[in-house]
Amino acid sequence: MEKKKVCRSSKLNKLKFWLVTVDMGYGHQRAAYPLRRFAYQGVINANTYKGIPAKDKATWENQRKFYEFVSRFKRVPVVGDAVFSIMDWIQEIPKFYPKRDLSKPSLQVLAATYQISHADWGKHLIARLAKHPLPLVTPFFATAIMAEVNNYPGEIYCIICDADISRAWAAVAPGKSRIKYFAPNQRVVERLQEYGVAKNRIYLTGFPLPDENLGCPDFKILRDDLKNRFLNLDPNRIYLNKYKETLLKKLKIKSFPLKSNHPLTLTFAIGGAGAQRELGVAIIKYLAAKIKAKKITVILVAGIHHQISHYYRQAVIDLGLGGELNKGVKIIFERHKHDYFKTFNACLRKTDILWTKPSELCFYSALGLPIIIAPPIGSQEDFNRQWLIYLGVGVKQEKPQYVAQWLFDWLESGRLAEAAAQGFLDAPHSGVYNIVKIVGQEIKN
Repeated sequence: MEKKKVCRSSKLNKLKFWLVTVDMGYGHQRAAYPLRRFAYQGVINANTYKGIPAKDKATWENQRKFYEFVSRFKRVPVVGDAVFSIMDWIQEIPKFYPKRDLSKPSLQVLAATYQISHADWGKHLIARLAKHPLPLVTPFFATAIMAEVNNYPGEIYCIICDADISRAWAAVAPGKSRIKYFAPNQRVVERLQEYGVAKNRIYLTGFPLPDENLGCPDFKILRDDLKNRFLNLDPNRIYLNKYKETLLKKLKIKSFPLKSNHPLTLTFAIGGAGAQRELGVAIIKYLAAKIKAKKITVILVAGIHHQISHYYRQAVIDLGLGGELNKGVKIIFERHKHDYFKTFNACLRKTDILWTKPSELCFYSALGLPIIIAPPIGSQEDFNRQWLIYLGVGVKQEKPQYVAQWLFDWLESGRLAEAAAQGFLDAPHSGVYNIVKIVGQEIKN
Protein backbone atom coordinates (compact mmCIF):
# COMPACT_ATOMS: atom_id res chain seq x y z
CA MET A 1 0.00 0.00 0.00
CA GLU A 2 1.07 3.56 -0.67
CA LYS A 3 0.72 4.51 3.00
CA LYS A 4 3.31 1.95 4.06
CA LYS A 5 5.71 2.94 1.30
CA VAL A 6 5.48 6.61 2.21
CA CYS A 7 5.92 6.12 5.95
CA ARG A 8 9.03 4.03 5.42
CA SER A 9 10.72 6.41 3.01
CA SER A 10 14.11 7.35 4.44
CA LYS A 11 14.24 10.34 2.08
CA LEU A 12 11.03 11.76 3.48
CA ASN A 13 12.21 11.14 7.04
CA LYS A 14 15.21 13.35 6.27
CA LEU A 15 13.04 16.12 4.82
CA LYS A 16 13.28 19.51 6.55
CA PHE A 17 11.29 22.69 6.15
CA TRP A 18 10.54 25.84 8.11
CA LEU A 19 7.52 25.15 10.34
CA VAL A 20 6.04 28.45 11.49
CA THR A 21 3.01 28.59 13.76
CA VAL A 22 1.56 31.02 16.29
CA ASP A 23 1.14 30.75 20.04
CA MET A 24 -2.52 31.78 20.16
CA GLY A 25 -4.94 29.20 21.52
CA TYR A 26 -4.30 25.54 20.73
CA GLY A 27 -5.44 25.04 17.13
CA HIS A 28 -2.49 26.36 15.13
CA GLN A 29 0.09 24.74 17.41
CA ARG A 30 -1.85 21.47 17.51
CA ALA A 31 -1.65 21.39 13.70
CA ALA A 32 2.12 21.94 13.82
CA TYR A 33 2.89 19.45 16.61
CA PRO A 34 2.65 16.25 14.50
CA LEU A 35 5.04 17.78 11.93
CA ARG A 36 7.68 18.83 14.47
CA ARG A 37 10.27 16.22 13.47
CA PHE A 38 10.44 17.79 10.01
CA ALA A 39 10.88 21.31 11.38
CA TYR A 40 14.25 22.83 10.56
CA GLN A 41 15.61 24.37 13.78
CA GLY A 42 12.42 23.34 15.54
CA VAL A 43 8.91 24.76 15.48
CA ILE A 44 8.97 28.56 15.27
CA ASN A 45 6.26 30.66 16.91
CA ALA A 46 5.86 33.80 14.83
CA ASN A 47 4.69 35.81 17.83
CA THR A 48 7.26 34.69 20.43
CA TYR A 49 10.46 33.68 18.59
CA LYS A 50 13.81 34.81 19.97
CA GLY A 51 14.76 38.23 18.62
CA ILE A 52 11.24 39.27 17.56
CA PRO A 53 11.03 43.09 17.24
CA ALA A 54 9.10 44.75 20.08
CA LYS A 55 6.64 46.27 17.62
CA ASP A 56 5.79 42.87 16.13
CA LYS A 57 5.48 41.27 19.55
CA ALA A 58 3.08 44.01 20.66
CA THR A 59 0.91 43.52 17.57
CA TRP A 60 0.62 39.77 18.15
CA GLU A 61 0.02 40.23 21.88
CA ASN A 62 -2.79 42.71 21.33
CA GLN A 63 -4.50 40.29 18.95
CA ARG A 64 -4.17 37.39 21.38
CA LYS A 65 -5.48 39.36 24.34
CA PHE A 66 -8.42 40.65 22.33
CA TYR A 67 -9.41 37.18 21.13
CA GLU A 68 -9.12 35.63 24.60
CA PHE A 69 -10.99 38.54 26.20
CA VAL A 70 -13.89 38.29 23.77
CA SER A 71 -14.01 34.48 24.10
CA ARG A 72 -14.22 34.71 27.89
CA PHE A 73 -16.46 37.79 27.83
CA LYS A 74 -19.00 35.79 25.84
CA ARG A 75 -20.07 34.23 29.15
CA VAL A 76 -21.40 37.61 30.33
CA PRO A 77 -25.19 37.63 29.79
CA VAL A 78 -26.53 39.70 26.86
CA VAL A 79 -23.53 42.05 26.55
CA GLY A 80 -21.06 39.19 26.06
CA ASP A 81 -23.00 37.74 23.15
CA ALA A 82 -23.30 41.16 21.53
CA VAL A 83 -19.55 41.84 21.71
CA PHE A 84 -18.68 38.37 20.47
CA SER A 85 -21.11 38.64 17.56
CA ILE A 86 -19.20 41.69 16.26
CA MET A 87 -15.92 39.76 16.19
CA ASP A 88 -17.65 36.77 14.69
CA TRP A 89 -19.18 38.92 11.96
CA ILE A 90 -15.72 40.15 10.93
CA GLN A 91 -14.52 36.58 10.37
CA GLU A 92 -17.86 35.10 9.30
CA ILE A 93 -17.92 32.21 6.86
CA PRO A 94 -20.55 32.78 4.14
CA LYS A 95 -23.11 30.13 3.29
CA PHE A 96 -21.71 27.66 0.79
CA TYR A 97 -24.74 27.61 -1.51
CA PRO A 98 -25.41 28.96 -3.99
CA LYS A 99 -21.89 28.50 -5.35
CA ARG A 100 -20.56 31.86 -6.50
CA ASP A 101 -17.52 34.06 -6.88
CA LEU A 102 -16.36 35.07 -3.39
CA SER A 103 -12.92 36.30 -4.41
CA LYS A 104 -13.53 39.87 -3.22
CA PRO A 105 -11.23 40.32 -0.19
CA SER A 106 -12.76 40.55 3.27
CA LEU A 107 -12.11 43.29 5.81
CA GLN A 108 -10.04 40.86 7.87
CA VAL A 109 -7.57 39.93 5.11
CA LEU A 110 -7.37 43.55 3.93
CA ALA A 111 -6.50 44.72 7.44
CA ALA A 112 -3.89 41.99 7.95
CA THR A 113 -2.29 42.59 4.56
CA TYR A 114 -2.20 46.36 5.12
CA GLN A 115 -0.41 45.88 8.44
CA ILE A 116 2.06 43.48 6.82
CA SER A 117 2.71 45.78 3.86
CA HIS A 118 2.76 49.17 5.58
CA ALA A 119 3.81 48.43 9.16
CA ASP A 120 6.35 45.71 8.31
CA TRP A 121 4.53 43.20 10.50
CA GLY A 122 6.45 39.92 10.14
CA LYS A 123 9.14 41.37 7.86
CA HIS A 124 11.92 40.59 10.35
CA LEU A 125 10.90 36.94 10.64
CA ILE A 126 10.59 36.36 6.90
CA ALA A 127 13.96 38.05 6.23
CA ARG A 128 15.55 35.70 8.76
CA LEU A 129 14.00 32.60 7.18
CA ALA A 130 14.88 33.78 3.66
CA LYS A 131 18.58 33.39 4.43
CA HIS A 132 17.97 29.64 4.19
CA PRO A 133 15.00 29.40 1.79
CA LEU A 134 13.57 25.99 2.62
CA PRO A 135 9.87 25.42 2.01
CA LEU A 136 7.81 27.33 4.57
CA VAL A 137 4.86 25.48 6.10
CA THR A 138 2.44 27.34 8.39
CA PRO A 139 -1.02 26.64 9.86
CA PHE A 140 -1.97 30.34 10.00
CA PHE A 141 -3.11 32.57 7.15
CA ALA A 142 -1.34 35.74 8.33
CA THR A 143 2.12 34.12 8.41
CA ALA A 144 1.59 32.75 4.90
CA ILE A 145 0.65 36.24 3.69
CA MET A 146 3.70 37.68 5.48
CA ALA A 147 5.92 35.36 3.49
CA GLU A 148 4.28 36.28 0.19
CA VAL A 149 4.20 40.05 0.74
CA ASN A 150 7.87 40.00 1.73
CA ASN A 151 8.83 37.93 -1.34
CA TYR A 152 9.99 34.84 0.51
CA PRO A 153 12.14 32.95 -2.04
CA GLY A 154 11.00 29.44 -1.11
CA GLU A 155 7.66 27.67 -1.51
CA ILE A 156 4.87 28.78 0.84
CA TYR A 157 2.33 26.26 2.19
CA CYS A 158 -0.63 26.96 4.45
CA ILE A 159 -2.34 24.25 6.53
CA ILE A 160 -6.07 24.84 7.02
CA CYS A 161 -7.26 24.10 10.57
CA ASP A 162 -11.05 24.02 10.20
CA ALA A 163 -13.69 22.15 8.20
CA ASP A 164 -14.67 25.41 6.49
CA ILE A 165 -12.95 28.78 6.38
CA SER A 166 -13.52 32.50 6.03
CA ARG A 167 -12.23 34.63 3.16
CA ALA A 168 -9.28 35.70 5.37
CA TRP A 169 -7.38 32.49 4.54
CA ALA A 170 -6.90 33.48 0.89
CA ALA A 171 -4.68 36.38 -0.17
CA VAL A 172 -6.10 39.75 -1.26
CA ALA A 173 -5.46 38.83 -4.89
CA PRO A 174 -5.80 35.02 -4.80
CA GLY A 175 -5.42 34.63 -8.57
CA LYS A 176 -1.94 36.12 -8.40
CA SER A 177 -0.93 34.54 -5.10
CA ARG A 178 1.61 31.71 -4.94
CA ILE A 179 0.52 30.38 -1.52
CA LYS A 180 -0.35 26.67 -1.66
CA TYR A 181 -2.91 25.12 0.65
CA PHE A 182 -3.24 21.82 2.51
CA ALA A 183 -6.98 21.25 2.93
CA PRO A 184 -8.41 18.96 5.64
CA ASN A 185 -11.53 18.03 3.65
CA GLN A 186 -13.27 18.43 0.30
CA ARG A 187 -15.41 21.34 1.48
CA VAL A 188 -12.29 23.45 2.12
CA VAL A 189 -10.97 22.56 -1.34
CA GLU A 190 -14.16 23.89 -2.92
CA ARG A 191 -14.31 26.89 -0.60
CA LEU A 192 -10.79 27.99 -1.54
CA GLN A 193 -11.80 27.82 -5.20
CA GLU A 194 -14.82 30.03 -4.43
CA TYR A 195 -12.35 32.48 -2.90
CA GLY A 196 -10.38 32.54 -6.14
CA VAL A 197 -7.48 30.20 -5.32
CA ALA A 198 -6.28 28.22 -8.34
CA LYS A 199 -7.15 24.54 -8.21
CA ASN A 200 -3.52 23.50 -8.79
CA ARG A 201 -2.49 25.24 -5.56
CA ILE A 202 -4.89 23.26 -3.37
CA TYR A 203 -4.05 19.80 -2.00
CA LEU A 204 -6.57 17.59 -0.19
CA THR A 205 -4.37 16.11 2.54
CA GLY A 206 -6.45 15.77 5.68
CA PHE A 207 -5.57 17.39 9.00
CA PRO A 208 -2.17 16.41 10.50
CA LEU A 209 -2.77 13.94 13.34
CA PRO A 210 -0.14 12.71 15.85
CA ASP A 211 1.72 9.56 14.89
CA GLU A 212 1.72 8.40 18.51
CA ASN A 213 -2.02 7.85 18.05
CA LEU A 214 -1.72 6.30 14.60
CA GLY A 215 1.32 4.05 14.46
CA CYS A 216 2.86 4.21 11.03
CA PRO A 217 3.32 2.34 8.75
CA ASP A 218 0.19 0.20 9.22
CA PHE A 219 -1.74 2.27 11.81
CA LYS A 220 -1.30 -0.48 14.38
CA ILE A 221 -1.67 1.85 17.38
CA LEU A 222 -4.96 3.20 16.02
CA ARG A 223 -6.30 -0.28 15.35
CA ASP A 224 -5.22 -1.62 18.76
CA ASP A 225 -6.82 1.29 20.58
CA LEU A 226 -10.04 1.01 18.61
CA LYS A 227 -10.59 -2.70 19.23
CA ASN A 228 -10.61 -1.96 22.98
CA ARG A 229 -12.65 1.23 22.60
CA PHE A 230 -15.42 -0.59 20.72
CA LEU A 231 -16.02 -2.88 23.70
CA ASN A 232 -16.70 0.09 25.98
CA LEU A 233 -18.80 1.95 23.42
CA ASP A 234 -21.04 -1.02 22.62
CA PRO A 235 -21.52 -3.07 25.82
CA ASN A 236 -24.48 -4.94 24.31
CA ARG A 237 -22.55 -5.56 21.07
CA ILE A 238 -25.46 -4.32 18.98
CA TYR A 239 -23.31 -2.51 16.44
CA LEU A 240 -20.36 -4.90 16.72
CA ASN A 241 -22.45 -7.96 15.93
CA LYS A 242 -24.18 -6.24 13.01
CA TYR A 243 -20.91 -5.20 11.34
CA LYS A 244 -18.58 -7.74 12.88
CA GLU A 245 -16.95 -9.06 9.71
CA THR A 246 -16.28 -5.60 8.29
CA LEU A 247 -14.80 -4.33 11.56
CA LEU A 248 -12.59 -7.37 12.09
CA LYS A 249 -11.25 -7.01 8.56
CA LYS A 250 -10.54 -3.29 8.92
CA LEU A 251 -8.95 -3.79 12.35
CA LYS A 252 -6.94 -6.76 11.03
CA ILE A 253 -7.92 -9.00 13.95
CA LYS A 254 -9.62 -12.42 14.15
CA SER A 255 -11.86 -11.53 17.10
CA PHE A 256 -12.46 -8.79 19.62
CA PRO A 257 -10.88 -9.09 23.09
CA LEU A 258 -13.12 -10.44 25.82
CA LYS A 259 -12.64 -7.24 27.83
CA SER A 260 -11.34 -3.73 27.16
CA ASN A 261 -7.92 -2.79 28.54
CA HIS A 262 -9.39 0.26 30.29
CA PRO A 263 -12.64 1.38 31.95
CA LEU A 264 -15.20 3.43 30.05
CA THR A 265 -13.57 6.86 29.81
CA LEU A 266 -14.95 10.24 28.78
CA THR A 267 -12.56 13.16 28.19
CA PHE A 268 -13.77 16.76 28.26
CA ALA A 269 -11.46 19.31 26.63
CA ILE A 270 -11.81 23.08 26.92
CA GLY A 271 -10.59 25.56 24.32
CA GLY A 272 -7.32 27.46 24.42
CA ALA A 273 -8.99 30.58 25.83
CA GLY A 274 -10.38 28.54 28.71
CA ALA A 275 -13.99 28.80 27.58
CA GLN A 276 -16.69 26.36 28.79
CA ARG A 277 -14.90 25.36 31.98
CA GLU A 278 -18.28 25.36 33.75
CA LEU A 279 -19.45 22.56 31.46
CA GLY A 280 -16.64 20.37 32.75
CA VAL A 281 -17.89 20.83 36.31
CA ALA A 282 -21.46 20.08 35.23
CA ILE A 283 -20.31 16.82 33.67
CA ILE A 284 -18.73 15.47 36.85
CA LYS A 285 -21.60 16.82 38.96
CA TYR A 286 -24.26 14.94 37.04
CA LEU A 287 -22.12 11.85 36.52
CA ALA A 288 -21.04 11.71 40.17
CA ALA A 289 -23.10 8.62 40.99
CA LYS A 290 -21.77 6.79 37.93
CA ILE A 291 -18.20 7.81 38.81
CA LYS A 292 -18.53 6.55 42.38
CA ALA A 293 -20.06 3.30 41.10
CA LYS A 294 -17.02 2.81 38.81
CA LYS A 295 -19.27 2.95 35.74
CA ILE A 296 -17.22 5.70 34.08
CA THR A 297 -13.96 7.63 34.40
CA VAL A 298 -13.97 11.33 33.50
CA ILE A 299 -10.86 13.23 32.42
CA LEU A 300 -11.02 17.03 32.57
CA VAL A 301 -8.50 18.74 30.33
CA ALA A 302 -7.27 22.05 31.75
CA GLY A 303 -4.54 22.37 29.13
CA ILE A 304 -1.88 24.87 30.20
CA HIS A 305 -4.24 26.85 32.44
CA HIS A 306 -3.12 26.46 36.06
CA GLN A 307 -6.14 28.50 37.20
CA ILE A 308 -8.55 26.11 35.47
CA SER A 309 -6.71 23.07 36.85
CA HIS A 310 -7.18 24.51 40.35
CA TYR A 311 -10.80 25.35 39.55
CA TYR A 312 -11.48 21.75 38.52
CA ARG A 313 -9.67 20.28 41.50
CA GLN A 314 -11.67 22.41 43.93
CA ALA A 315 -14.92 21.55 42.15
CA VAL A 316 -14.17 17.83 42.45
CA ILE A 317 -13.67 18.24 46.19
CA ASP A 318 -16.75 20.44 46.62
CA LEU A 319 -18.87 17.83 44.83
CA GLY A 320 -17.78 15.14 47.29
CA LEU A 321 -15.56 13.40 44.75
CA GLY A 322 -12.23 14.13 46.44
CA GLY A 323 -11.62 10.43 46.92
CA GLU A 324 -11.92 9.95 43.15
CA LEU A 325 -9.12 12.38 42.21
CA ASN A 326 -6.63 10.64 39.93
CA LYS A 327 -9.00 7.65 39.86
CA GLY A 328 -12.56 8.19 38.67
CA VAL A 329 -11.81 11.84 37.93
CA LYS A 330 -8.51 12.92 36.42
CA ILE A 331 -7.26 16.38 35.51
CA ILE A 332 -4.77 17.05 32.75
CA PHE A 333 -2.57 20.10 33.20
CA GLU A 334 0.88 20.93 31.84
CA ARG A 335 2.84 24.19 31.98
CA HIS A 336 3.93 24.12 28.34
CA LYS A 337 1.92 23.37 25.21
CA HIS A 338 4.40 20.83 23.85
CA ASP A 339 4.05 18.82 27.08
CA TYR A 340 0.29 19.30 27.04
CA PHE A 341 -0.06 17.92 23.50
CA LYS A 342 2.09 14.93 24.44
CA THR A 343 0.05 14.20 27.58
CA PHE A 344 -3.27 14.80 25.81
CA ASN A 345 -2.39 12.47 22.94
CA ALA A 346 -1.41 9.75 25.42
CA CYS A 347 -4.70 10.31 27.26
CA LEU A 348 -6.66 9.81 24.03
CA ARG A 349 -5.37 6.25 23.70
CA LYS A 350 -7.50 5.27 26.71
CA THR A 351 -10.35 7.66 25.90
CA ASP A 352 -13.61 6.29 24.54
CA ILE A 353 -15.62 9.51 24.12
CA LEU A 354 -14.31 13.02 23.47
CA TRP A 355 -16.58 15.85 24.60
CA THR A 356 -15.48 19.24 23.26
CA LYS A 357 -16.56 22.30 21.36
CA PRO A 358 -16.05 21.73 17.62
CA SER A 359 -12.57 23.19 17.25
CA GLU A 360 -9.70 21.61 15.31
CA LEU A 361 -10.30 18.59 17.57
CA CYS A 362 -13.18 17.69 15.26
CA PHE A 363 -10.55 16.09 13.01
CA TYR A 364 -9.51 13.76 15.85
CA SER A 365 -12.68 11.83 15.08
CA ALA A 366 -10.45 10.08 12.51
CA LEU A 367 -8.84 8.32 15.49
CA GLY A 368 -12.12 6.47 15.98
CA LEU A 369 -13.24 8.87 18.70
CA PRO A 370 -16.95 9.72 18.83
CA ILE A 371 -17.38 13.42 19.54
CA ILE A 372 -20.01 14.84 21.87
CA ILE A 373 -20.34 18.36 20.49
CA ALA A 374 -20.41 21.18 23.02
CA PRO A 375 -21.89 24.52 21.86
CA PRO A 376 -19.67 26.10 19.17
CA ILE A 377 -17.90 29.42 19.71
CA GLY A 378 -17.64 31.31 16.45
CA SER A 379 -18.62 30.88 12.82
CA GLN A 380 -15.88 28.38 11.97
CA GLU A 381 -16.98 26.09 14.80
CA ASP A 382 -20.55 26.16 13.50
CA PHE A 383 -19.21 24.68 10.27
CA ASN A 384 -17.00 22.21 12.12
CA ARG A 385 -20.12 20.98 13.91
CA GLN A 386 -21.94 20.58 10.60
CA TRP A 387 -19.04 18.52 9.26
CA LEU A 388 -19.04 16.23 12.30
CA ILE A 389 -22.77 15.62 12.01
CA TYR A 390 -22.58 15.17 8.23
CA LEU A 391 -19.96 12.43 8.63
CA GLY A 392 -21.91 10.82 11.45
CA VAL A 393 -18.95 11.05 13.85
CA GLY A 394 -20.35 13.68 16.20
CA VAL A 395 -23.52 14.06 18.26
CA LYS A 396 -24.75 17.34 19.75
CA GLN A 397 -24.84 17.25 23.52
CA GLU A 398 -28.18 17.03 25.27
CA LYS A 399 -28.84 18.94 28.50
CA PRO A 400 -25.85 18.28 30.84
CA GLN A 401 -28.09 17.75 33.87
CA TYR A 402 -29.42 14.58 32.23
CA VAL A 403 -26.07 13.26 30.99
CA ALA A 404 -26.30 10.16 33.18
CA GLN A 405 -29.40 9.21 31.19
CA TRP A 406 -28.74 10.14 27.56
CA LEU A 407 -25.07 9.21 27.53
CA PHE A 408 -25.73 5.69 28.78
CA ASP A 409 -28.71 5.33 26.45
CA TRP A 410 -26.34 6.07 23.57
CA LEU A 411 -23.93 3.46 24.87
CA GLU A 412 -26.64 0.83 25.33
CA SER A 413 -27.84 1.32 21.76
CA GLY A 414 -24.39 1.20 20.15
CA ARG A 415 -24.84 4.71 18.73
CA LEU A 416 -21.40 5.91 19.85
CA ALA A 417 -19.73 2.76 18.52
CA GLU A 418 -21.21 3.57 15.13
CA ALA A 419 -19.81 7.13 15.35
CA ALA A 420 -16.37 5.75 16.25
CA ALA A 421 -16.45 3.42 13.26
CA GLN A 422 -17.53 6.22 10.92
CA GLY A 423 -14.58 8.32 12.04
CA PHE A 424 -12.12 5.48 11.63
CA LEU A 425 -13.44 4.50 8.21
CA ASP A 426 -14.34 7.85 6.63
CA ALA A 427 -12.45 10.73 8.25
CA PRO A 428 -8.94 11.31 6.80
CA HIS A 429 -6.07 10.39 9.11
CA SER A 430 -2.99 10.53 6.82
CA GLY A 431 -2.53 14.30 6.90
CA VAL A 432 1.09 14.33 8.07
CA TYR A 433 2.09 11.76 5.55
CA ASN A 434 0.37 13.54 2.65
CA ILE A 435 1.80 16.94 3.57
CA VAL A 436 5.34 15.62 3.85
CA LYS A 437 5.03 13.70 0.63
CA ILE A 438 3.86 16.77 -1.33
CA VAL A 439 6.56 19.05 0.07
CA GLY A 440 9.20 16.41 -0.59
CA GLN A 441 8.10 15.83 -4.17
CA GLU A 442 8.03 19.54 -4.99
CA ILE A 443 11.54 20.01 -3.62
CA LYS A 444 12.69 17.17 -5.87
CA ASN A 445 10.97 18.72 -8.90
